[in-house]
Amino acid sequence: MKSMKEHLDVLYKYRQIEPICKQLAKATRACDHDSIPMSFVPQQCTSDTAFNEKNLDRLPAAYMYSVIFKDIILEIDDDGEKSMNTLVQFCRQQGKIPETEISEFKREYRERSPVWWYTEQMFLFGMLNHALRMLDMEVMTKLGFFIRHLHIQLKELHREQLVDFQTVLTVYRGQGMSKEDFQKLLDSEGGLLSFNNFLSTSKRPFTYFVSLFESV
Repeated sequence: MKSMKEHLDVLYKYRQIEPICKQLAKATRACDHDSIPMSFVPQQCTSDTAFNEKNLDRLPAAYMYSVIFKDIILEIDDDGEKSMNTLVQFCRQQGKIPETEISEFKREYRERSPVWWYTEQMFLFGMLNHALRMLDMEVMTKLGFFIRHLHIQLKELHREQLVDFQTVLTVYRGQGMSKEDFQKLLDSEGGLLSFNNFLSTSKRPFTYFVSLFESV
C-alpha cells in the first residue's frame, strides 16, 4: 500500500506533467502552423495568356501537384460508409492515435460540420496538415472525403458571407518562413502566393513575431 507521501508525489508529478503536455500540444500545433509549404508563382505566369509551355516549366512542382490533386479529389464521389471505414482502419493501424478519438470521429462525424472537426483538438488536424505538407498521397487519399466536405463547406460559407461584405474583406495570419522563402516572396511581388493547405485567419490584426530561420 502506498504511503500518503507517495500519493502526494504522484499527484504533484501529475499536476506538473499536465501543463507540460498542454504546452507541448500547443507547440506542436504552432509548428504545424509555421510548416505550411508555400509556392511562389511569378507574375508573368499568372495571367491567362501566360500559361504556355515555357511558363508552365517555371511553375513550382509542389504547386502543380497540389492543383492536380485538388482537381482529382473534388471530382471523386465516394462519401459512403466505405470511405469512413477505410480511414478508421488506417488510423488504428498507425498505433499512435487514441482509440477514443477514432471512435468519436466515426460515431459523430455526420453530427458536426467539417470545419468543427478540422478545428477540434484531435488527431485530424495534425494528420491532414502533415499529409498536405508532405504531399503524402496515401494519407490524402484516405482523407479524401473529409477534404472534399471541408472544401464544400468553406465554399458555402464564403457564398453566404459574401453578401455581408460590400468591400474587400481583409483577414490576418501570421506565418513563419525561412530567409530563402522570404526572399522568394519579395521577388514574386504581384504574383501568386499559393498555400498547399487550409488556412486559419482572423479578422482582427495581431502581433506575430516571425523568426526568419535558415532553411536546411
